[in-house]
Amino acid sequence: MKKYLALIGYLLTIPVANWMIQNIGTQGFPDGPHTIPVGFGYQAPSGVLLIGVALALRDYVQEKAGRNLALAAIAVGICLSYIVNPAVATASAAAFAVSELIDFAIYTKIRRRNKPAAIATSGIIGGVIDSLIFLQIAFGSTMFWQGQVIGKTAVAVVAALMFKAYRDLSNRLLASKN
Repeated sequence: MKKYLALIGYLLTIPVANWMIQNIGTQGFPDGPHTIPVGFGYQAPSGVLLIGVALALRDYVQEKAGRNLALAAIAVGICLSYIVNPAVATASAAAFAVSELIDFAIYTKIRRRNKPAAIATSGIIGGVIDSLIFLQIAFGSTMFWQGQVIGKTAVAVVAALMFKAYRDLSNRLLASKN
């Protein structure tokens, strides 16, 4: 049941993030993204936090449902990007495809040794790549890359810490039952 909820959550983050870019926050210039403050004086397109969540949920989907379903979910996510926000569809789909596949490869490589590190590392690297590709294709500029990276990194780190806390609590509860 948890894997299906994670899959649904993952797939929902994509259209909502694309919708937010056109509707939530301040629009600094014509045809530019709507942005939100992400800390340290930086702004980022408003969908940034949900893309960070998408990267973490994709890792969870892979962990609980397997690599094949995770790859299928990435393909569906690319299609959803085109459907929801045609104005930035190519940028969104290209950035999503490349960053998710790199996130997938990094997470797959590291997860057996240290899952929290895999979540954080794959999320941070995937987030940087997603930011640079998306901004360049969508707006012809990487103007907001710092804000994008701050937002996505914050979410990746929080997701890794939440996973570690959940795992530690589960282990303690199992130990106390024995």
